[in-house]
Amino acid sequence: MAGYDFDLSDNRNKRKKKKKLRGLLFLFLETVAVIVLAFFLVKLSIERTVVPGTSMEPTLTEGTSIIVNKLSYLRKGPDRFDVIVFEQAGEEHSYYHVKRVIGLPGETVQIVNGSVYINGTILKESVKDLPQIHLSGLAAEEFTLDEDEYFVLGDNRNKSEDSRFANIGNVTKEQIVGKAWLTLDPFNIISQMNLEKNQ
Repeated sequence: MAGYDFDLSDNRNKRKKKKKLRGLLFLFLETVAVIVLAFFLVKLSIERTVVPGTSMEPTLTEGTSIIVNKLSYLRKGPDRFDVIVFEQAGEEHSYYHVKRVIGLPGETVQIVNGSVYINGTILKESVKDLPQIHLSGLAAEEFTLDEDEYFVLGDNRNKSEDSRFANIGNVTKEQIVGKAWLTLDPFNIISQMNLEKNQ
């Protein structure tokens, strides 16, 4: 009889141990799943890149580390003056382009005597310290943007390869990686950098 009681107690202990092990295994698998999900969510939503060249000075200098918000334009496209990160169509580069949106889909764009005209009206810039444009490039003649196209310029207007030149051209929504969101060192919100005081 005593042996029989001992067996029951032993079985109970084994069941408790199995239950505890199952609970620990479930907790471990749940933790791994959360970590993997968080990793992929972060990977899909933000990305770190570096500003190439001097085309966005003085707002963003060459080599500045920035965080790109890849979810910004899922529902709608960029607004005028957003700083965007995009890939060059048909080209494979080890870097992204970083430029400011000037012309929006369906608008007409032209650069005359160093000033940008949108739909025939001179554009009131939101960014301070912009130099007068010396080279109009493709924008010397008025043209209309397609429904998925954006006209982009670098803030360093005379040292920027942008939509004025055929090798960049107008940027389609498909090419846009996301919105240039933050600088890391020093920490800044890019959309608030180098703006005119009355903006």
